[in-house]
Amino acid sequence: MTETRELFDLSGRVAIVTGATGVLGGAMARGLAAAGVRVGVLGRREEPAKKVVGEIVDSGGEAMALPANVLDRGQLEGVREAVLERWSRVDILVNAAGGNVPAATVADDAEVFGVPEEALRQVIDLNLMGTLLPCQVFGEAMARSGEGSIVNISSMAAQRPLTRVVGYAAAKAAVENLTRWLAVELSVKHGAGLRANAVSPGFFLGEQNRAMLVNEDGSLTQRGHKIVDHTPAGRFGEPEELVGTVIWLCSPAARFVNGIVVPVDGGFGAFSGV
Repeated sequence: MTETRELFDLSGRVAIVTGATGVLGGAMARGLAAAGVRVGVLGRREEPAKKVVGEIVDSGGEAMALPANVLDRGQLEGVREAVLERWSRVDILVNAAGGNVPAATVADDAEVFGVPEEALRQVIDLNLMGTLLPCQVFGEAMARSGEGSIVNISSMAAQRPLTRVVGYAAAKAAVENLTRWLAVELSVKHGAGLRANAVSPGFFLGEQNRAMLVNEDGSLTQRGHKIVDHTPAGRFGEPEELVGTVIWLCSPAARFVNGIVVPVDGGFGAFSGV
């Protein structure tokens, strides 16, 4: 029987984390590194990527900065070759790149009919294509060995329609469908050792949503109050609280787990409001 610590052992694995310069992506990158994973920190901006790498290295981990745009296949392929040259493998892909576009939201005093097409396409490209392209590029490297774990990042907005975020919700719903599709496609054609799953975070404070949920004095906005009131945990999540689920999905402990979406939401998805 395999010992428990071996089930969750990721020592020596190689991970690419997109969006790793953001709050949630950075927490997952640092968490994987703490578990012994060599981490490629992928983000559009080089300096923030180097900062995350520095934090990982200072903590005793191993990482490299990978400045690239997740919507540019050529850049992603260059990153893949750089990682293979240095570490000879890709075992894990965490697609944390994504986010909302303000123009693709519907304010309380506005109508959905006037949401600009360009803004909708932008948010759908960022979240859906920004997940699919890395899956294609880095998944191809995993397919060569027949082993690997892809973890996509969804949202509560994909499962329970939330007001305002029309483009983001649609894009994340597509990410969940893509995750299940890839789980079947990759395992059937390249072996059961290649898996795709997703994590669906509840409400965590990040760069993009902080002003919408928290006032400058630290108090909750009206929307922030609604969210916390509908979260049995009674608070927003802490970025580090995503790490355990990601490590599990990437580890041997989850080798028979494929095509699922795991909510990490403090009970938000289970609460009816009554």
